Amino acid sequence: MKSVIQRVKSAAVIIEGKEKRSISEGLAVLAAFGKNDNFEICKKSAEKLLNLRIFSNESGKFDKSVLDIKGEILIISQFTLYADCQRGKRPDFTGAAPFESAKEFYEFFIDEMRKSGLTVKSGEFGAKMLVEIQNDGPVTIVFDF
Repeated sequence: MKSVIQRVKSAAVIIEGKEKRSISEGLAVLAAFGKNDNFEICKKSAEKLLNLRIFSNESGKFDKSVLDIKGEILIISQFTLYADCQRGKRPDFTGAAPFESAKEFYEFFIDEMRKSGLTVKSGEFGAKMLVEIQNDGPVTIVFDF
């Protein structure tokens, strides 16, 4: 599993030009699943992300997690994180999980994040989406589990 995690003041996704889902302070997570991933990896990734201390304490140091601040989470499927650009001029996505497997992993990952009790919103797997992110810091973490 690969993801890009951004600490945000707000984030939103517009699905197919119609439905908008938005969050306030918390995390925007662009998540991709590889062909060698499994449900245990998804579960461990969710636990790690929920406890990742990238929010500042009173001294300005990274010391709080999204759980600590009771933040919100927006999860967007992003298979393009598996792009291999080493050869040619067109990215190769063969490292990404097949559509059906990736969809199952994505839905499982969202469910695992929701077990935290935080507000968790998501995009729609396989849909055309516009993502709005107000990155705070900016803080962006590339996470490869």
